[in-house]
Amino acid sequence: MRTAESLQEEEEERMEVEVDVDVEDEDEEQIHKLRSKATELLLREEYKDSIQAYTQIISLCREIIFRKSPEAAIVAKLQKTLCLAFSNRAEARARLQESTLALIDCEEALRIENSHFKALLCKGKIFLSLNGYGMAMECFKSANLAANGNSDVVNSLLEKCKRFESLSRTGAFDVSDWVLNGFHGRVPELAEFVSSVEIKKSGISGRGMFATKNIESGALLVVTKAVAVERAIVMPQDSGKDAQLVIWKNFIEKVTESATKCSMVRDWLAKLSSGEDDEEGKEVPDIRSFNPEAIIDVFDKNLDKGRLVSILDVNSILENAVSSKVLGKNADYEGVGLWILPSFINHSCDPNVRRVHIGDHVVVHASRNVKAGEELTFAYFDVLCPLNRRREMATNWGFVCECRRCKFEEDLLCKQEMREIEAAMGDLVYRLEEGMRKWMIRGKKKGYLRASFWEAYSELYGCEKMVRKWGRKVPSVESVVDSVVDAVGSDERIVCIFMEGLKRGGVVNGVVEMEKAMKFWRGVYGKVMKKQAMRTLIDSI
Repeated sequence: MRTAESLQEEEEERMEVEVDVDVEDEDEEQIHKLRSKATELLLREEYKDSIQAYTQIISLCREIIFRKSPEAAIVAKLQKTLCLAFSNRAEARARLQESTLALIDCEEALRIENSHFKALLCKGKIFLSLNGYGMAMECFKSANLAANGNSDVVNSLLEKCKRFESLSRTGAFDVSDWVLNGFHGRVPELAEFVSSVEIKKSGISGRGMFATKNIESGALLVVTKAVAVERAIVMPQDSGKDAQLVIWKNFIEKVTESATKCSMVRDWLAKLSSGEDDEEGKEVPDIRSFNPEAIIDVFDKNLDKGRLVSILDVNSILENAVSSKVLGKNADYEGVGLWILPSFINHSCDPNVRRVHIGDHVVVHASRNVKAGEELTFAYFDVLCPLNRRREMATNWGFVCECRRCKFEEDLLCKQEMREIEAAMGDLVYRLEEGMRKWMIRGKKKGYLRASFWEAYSELYGCEKMVRKWGRKVPSVESVVDSVVDAVGSDERIVCIFMEGLKRGGVVNGVVEMEKAMKFWRGVYGKVMKKQAMRTLIDSI
């Protein structure tokens, strides 16, 4: 298969013959020198300089056409020169990720010659990089008709487009091989995917994301690539605060660069809120407007730098958050990124979604069963702790959580017995369970309280001696885990206690028990791997 560089050289050789125009010798010599210089710079991957050279060629050809009005045959040859210059400049701009300007150049080239192979190929690659699979396929199909022996290059890109388009429709992602291989090799290529969700006004804060149908635990909801992400290994001897400031500064610069180069990113950023005051006037966007197929354009949307920083402060996501699991080599890094759709997900102390970070992609999935119309929520901080600690963490985030769990526990705290339980340690689990029986607390509310005092439950069920002491006086670990997962979603710490209980009971290989364990683990990792890979991952914890 020929490389892009060899195709470039062949194209330039053809142009050498085509552009022997009968204009003034001075113009002809200047075009020839600029063409040779631009080609050399492009092949040496000096893209900024090559863009300048191609810009000079374009200006000179246009000047000759419009100022000197040469004969029709000469104009036709100059137009071919223009077409190739536009397509080559598009290639250079695409390599610098200047997507909007590169698309403009592709359109200029195709306006001159609508079946120009290089322009179609470049345009298709840009759409593919922006996850516009349908538009990319159309470009590659047209390029295939004009391939002139280069069909192998186009066909491989077409197959990639078809694979991504299928994934974007079905959500049938599978990273099992990568997991089983110990995360060695290339990170799996993921496509953009949006399932049964929509954006609406939220009763929690501003706008939120909602389920449009019943969703089972582990089901994928959103798979999306970061606009930008910044990671660094923070060593123990480093000042954590200073290191995080460096990460944040670099992250802002990356988002700024991306927004400068791509109008699609600017469009997305303009839809995000910069804070509570800004949120009030924001329209609720149709979730389809975030589909690259819908909004790729060349219109400029200015974005103030100060506003951009505020937007990132409100909408950026930490990779090491409690509601996320990072897979692969970036698990050792501290990272912050901007993932557009997940940024609409609000916090709740009874969350129903989690996320898995794979490379620069985020996979958002249900951590428990979700009902149609229910708002999707992350845990911005650790929710397996008592109300007073959650209040402190919410304050640090700049908000007051008023979810149904917090309201329920706040009302319950007025009971003297509950205050005594909160202050106690030793026999806390027993006293809490007795209190719930006395107060006739049922269903999900029971799971709320168990989650709030998970530290005590974890200490009890994680110690064989304490299990022997309290075993008959407290519920089984299975019933406690069931209720907590139903209330606040699956969590790695909860499922680990469940697994320890299975081992202690000698039923770790029981079919029913392992099916339940796998269901819990799917709530942590989502449905992105087969059972064997998930079991391998669990065993490594």
